[in-house]
Amino acid sequence: MKKVIRTILGLLALVAVVFVSGTLFYGTKTVHDLLGENKQLKRAIATLTQEEQIGYAKVLKQEFREGRLYSTIRFVETARGNPLETVLQKEVEIDGDVVHFDALIVTFSSEAVIDGKERSLYLWRRVYGDNQAPAAGFSIEEPGAEPARYAGLLSRLRMKDQKTFWSAIWNLANDPEALERHGIKAVYGNAVYKKLKPGLIYVFKISPTGQLIPETVPDL
Repeated sequence: MKKVIRTILGLLALVAVVFVSGTLFYGTKTVHDLLGENKQLKRAIATLTQEEQIGYAKVLKQEFREGRLYSTIRFVETARGNPLETVLQKEVEIDGDVVHFDALIVTFSSEAVIDGKERSLYLWRRVYGDNQAPAAGFSIEEPGAEPARYAGLLSRLRMKDQKTFWSAIWNLANDPEALERHGIKAVYGNAVYKKLKPGLIYVFKISPTGQLIPETVPDL
């Protein structure tokens, strides 16, 4: 009986070691492991579709204070596949009447997508005025987090893997070539800028090549 018990305990210990080792290995996975191995991730990326409008902004008010002009704007981020649905909005006050909109465009080559077709992500980074340094601008999406417009995109992945993926994608802003060997590259939206006027809406669209294009339409 003692021998049987020792055998059972030994097997349980072995199982525990294998489980812990597997957990530790899984916990040390990097985004490179995910991009190279995870078919669920590639399937998720394959669900991305070509988009045109990715958001818009409008002037809420402009006023002079102590001889300086300040503009209050509302920035709206729209849903994937539905430009009429709002997924995020923020109001910010800009010193002056010229505002810069900064988006990070991330493209996936055919190798990174399970169906072999190219896809892209569009991440809003920040808004800042002509009299501000870009680094002092107002964040739109939270860097490193899952963007509002892509909520649920990676729902089939473990939460740890989702965080690993989004953190790596956002880091492309600082290192655009970090994931190139996996067919992923970052293309800046050139931080387009516009001179703001009340009564107008500034609609942001993406060209097939990933260029950020602002269009001005009347606020009806």
